[in-house]
Amino acid sequence: MSPETTFSDLGIDPATVAALAAAGITHPFPIQEQAIPIALKGSDLIGQARTGTGKTLAFGLPLLELIELPSSSKKPQALVMCPTRELALQVANDMKVASSGLGARVLTVYGGVGYDTQLDALKAGVDVVVGTPGRLLDLLNRRCLDLSHIQILVLDEADEMLDLGFLPDVEKLIRATPTDRQTMLFSATMPSAIVTLARAHLRQPINIRAESQDEATTVPETTQFVYQAHDLDKPAILSKLLQSPEASRVMVFCTTKREVQRLADDLTERGFKVTSLHGDLSQIVREKSLAKFRAGKAQAIICTDVAARGIDVDNVTHVVNYDCPDDEKTYVHRIGRTGRAGRTGIAVTLVDWADLPRWRTINKALDLDFAEPLEAYSTTPQLLQELGIPDTATGRMAPLAEKPATRKKPDSGAKRKPGRRQRRSNGVVVREKTGDTTPASDGDSDSPKPAKAQDSRKRDGDDPSGKRHRVRRHHKKTDDAVTTKADADS
Repeated sequence: MSPETTFSDLGIDPATVAALAAAGITHPFPIQEQAIPIALKGSDLIGQARTGTGKTLAFGLPLLELIELPSSSKKPQALVMCPTRELALQVANDMKVASSGLGARVLTVYGGVGYDTQLDALKAGVDVVVGTPGRLLDLLNRRCLDLSHIQILVLDEADEMLDLGFLPDVEKLIRATPTDRQTMLFSATMPSAIVTLARAHLRQPINIRAESQDEATTVPETTQFVYQAHDLDKPAILSKLLQSPEASRVMVFCTTKREVQRLADDLTERGFKVTSLHGDLSQIVREKSLAKFRAGKAQAIICTDVAARGIDVDNVTHVVNYDCPDDEKTYVHRIGRTGRAGRTGIAVTLVDWADLPRWRTINKALDLDFAEPLEAYSTTPQLLQELGIPDTATGRMAPLAEKPATRKKPDSGAKRKPGRRQRRSNGVVVREKTGDTTPASDGDSDSPKPAKAQDSRKRDGDDPSGKRHRVRRHHKKTDDAVTTKADADS
């Protein structure tokens, strides 16, 4: 964020600037500072930036400046397509906040709810339509949505829409808009399918990338931890984490809807205030669950990857990958729920023995440079110490079995003694083991043994030996998994 630059400097209307200031937004992020002047000239553009860096206002503010407000026409002038219902609601809310001084009519269109409210709003007249491809195409086929007057078309999180199989719907909607429109495409990643889509529908687009090519995929404000944990001990580890004074707002990601509900019920029985979010819930229940979490009435929300993309909740302190993500994109988008808008956050990944090969793939793909995960249980002192979890009996932090020693850099040619040394990589201090072969302390002797872990997901080639490894604590600082189509709007 540029402390000197303001939205007024970028050419934004004073009424919009005042509305943003009332919401506590006064200075633009890099993607906004780069994209807004170009968009205001009417040029097509492709914007790429990590999740949590302000892409919504990067296209939302120019959109509000370029359309006619107030308008006497009842037909929409701008269309924003989003991959999920939750993201559509969030984008529409941000647009309403920014346009509160302009009187823009913003309509959110998505499935899972009745048609009546949306149809009534379209008949009364709207300026901006924000929606998911499925319901938008449905209304278009019913001839209730007229896209013939669209001046600006935005594809938000375009890579996610392609992952969900929405490309045919997106293509049909694009063809229903005028060819002389302005098109803006925003995405956290830029796979080849997105490039092909841009070449087909954008006219000489200007490419904007808010960070350098060699910059980390994850935002640097999130500290990451990874532990090798037994599936039966994960609920106890999560319960300990929720007892930490710092864990005031926690997002927990599971792979399946059934596991989300089972874990939510388990934590509720343990006395924690939690809620859940997954595709089997009705849209009304999903909205209530998210609103409860946003309002602080629930300490944690247990969710599938439906909440991993584009959901912006203020002050999420922790993200927990209860299940190892399927791939590196899922990992990035999950942990991107914390450490947003310049805030700090903590991401914890629990890897079962069967998922170690998958984690190694993610670690290598993102160049996270983690050592093998520490084998940890709910009683392991190092896990409790690193995550700030107090001992339930004493209320104090659990002591480490061995405190890392800070050593001065030896003189040139001097023989190194066993211990720990520090090296600096890309501005991040990483502690490495250099010669100490003392085995790391085991967890509680009554903890489940990993050697015979029963896991239905066990793959051939996995190493169930339970061999212990010392973890390198790596404070890589991080940013937003891929939502299944069942969790998105169809």
